[in-house]
Amino acid sequence: MNKKALLSVSDKTGIQKFAQALTEMGWEILSTGGTSKVLRAAGIPVTDVTEITNHDEIMEGRVKTLHPAVHAGILARRSCEEDLSTLETYGYGAIDLVAVNLYPFEETIKDVSITMSAAMAQVDVGGPSMLRSAAKNHKNVWALVDPDDYEMVLSRIRKNGSGLVEVRRTLASKVFQHLSAYDSCIAEYLFTESGEEVGYPSELTFEGHLIEELRYGENPSQRAAFYSIGDGRHGLTALKQLQGKPLSYNNILDLDGALLSLSPFAHSPDPVVCIVKHTTPCGIARGDTVVDAYLGAHGCDPQSAFGSVISVNREIDSNAAEAMSELFVECIIAPSYCSSAIDIFAKKKNLRLMVAGSSASPNSEQPGSVNRSGLDASVEDTTKFLAEYGRLPEPGTFRSIYGGFLVQDPAPIPFYGSVYDEWEVVTEASPTPDELDDLDFAWSCVFGVKSNAIVLVRSGATIGIGSGQMSRVDSSRIAVWKANDVGATLEGSVLASDAFFPFRDGVDAAVEAGVRSIIQPGGSIKDKEVIRAANEHGISMVFTGSRSFRH
Repeated sequence: MNKKALLSVSDKTGIQKFAQALTEMGWEILSTGGTSKVLRAAGIPVTDVTEITNHDEIMEGRVKTLHPAVHAGILARRSCEEDLSTLETYGYGAIDLVAVNLYPFEETIKDVSITMSAAMAQVDVGGPSMLRSAAKNHKNVWALVDPDDYEMVLSRIRKNGSGLVEVRRTLASKVFQHLSAYDSCIAEYLFTESGEEVGYPSELTFEGHLIEELRYGENPSQRAAFYSIGDGRHGLTALKQLQGKPLSYNNILDLDGALLSLSPFAHSPDPVVCIVKHTTPCGIARGDTVVDAYLGAHGCDPQSAFGSVISVNREIDSNAAEAMSELFVECIIAPSYCSSAIDIFAKKKNLRLMVAGSSASPNSEQPGSVNRSGLDASVEDTTKFLAEYGRLPEPGTFRSIYGGFLVQDPAPIPFYGSVYDEWEVVTEASPTPDELDDLDFAWSCVFGVKSNAIVLVRSGATIGIGSGQMSRVDSSRIAVWKANDVGATLEGSVLASDAFFPFRDGVDAAVEAGVRSIIQPGGSIKDKEVIRAANEHGISMVFTGSRSFRH
């Protein structure tokens, strides 16, 4: 008895070649609608599904494969005499392979003007039903949802016939993953378009698309992979690599920290450079030129800058490239690079050079190569990219924990240069205009630093950063120690704290070091005590009214 394959695909890629090969191996091809027309046009003999169901397609094709002749043929267990007897009783034939891909719902809803009716027209019903049946019965049936698998399946069939249950089990897993992502996309669309005030759904699913398997994770003994969420056009998946070794797991984490820390400076009128180590900044500075900003950022903590990731909000010129090349750096990311900068960086073969902005797209270059195309991202392009950075597709940002994950709204970015009206000077002394500018800069810098976070700033550059401590006063001491270690002038500096000071000791320590103004959220039960300490020392203090805590 001839094997039967049911082919009904929205994406016709490779389907003619696949059907022809099956036909040459003696398989009978069953098909529907548009797929059968394409196959017949290629001279491939096809049996319409209507011939085995003895029922016309109805409702403009919305109902065509939802019939026992189709699903009994797919679901029949070849080792079950009762199933085989049932097929014979009703005159149904077994179906041994199902190749289906679904209506392009996700592509359809990318058009923001699409109507609900048009979107719902692209919700596939028959396709998922056939795939579920085939995947459920993978012991006997091939279930294919990806045209990239056609050649592999043909090779296996030629070599092993109907064997290799393990391969079909892998394909079945792929089918259910695909169906889950498809249904999640539809559910999210309906949820967000419901017209109701949107909270968090009672059941939350999201789809991830494999970008690549990584050599290893945080440590060599750990497996790891890189996935995109949504359409892959946002965040790190939208970057382009111009040269260097493939990105590692830790590189990706550090790039995330570097771009997140740079995002408050998306609208900065000046070049800003952020140097990140272990996902948190070890130096941020603005300057008249990129090289000035780089030297300011590097001067904050030269020791930690070794093996770092550098993010820049402007094109990197030859002067900046020369300066950066003197330091061992894992990755550099910028909107663009001048030609001479590319030549300078090309001498460091292992340096990973990344592009952000409208020219950024998933990496298509061989590691180690230098692609001189796509280097034309404008300041406006990168401003938009950074302003949206870290804002994953709704409903928010995700973080895995043992046994589950946490989800939250993205943290609002405190854009530098946008002093908020709700900021309040709570001390007798007010900050000078220069101090206020540095406070604004410091509050933007602290956004990317892990808590407890303390940032010291002087003249538009960080001079000391303390982070990741159990005590806020310890972070303050570390920031001061870092500043002293590089010989920075602390007198006249300002301090930003990502959360409130629980006691006055942090203020006392800051003033002793030379700090003249402090910016913090406020909101502690000890606020009066902290303000009193600032007044005693004659320094100014600003409350932002919002916290910038990154645990």
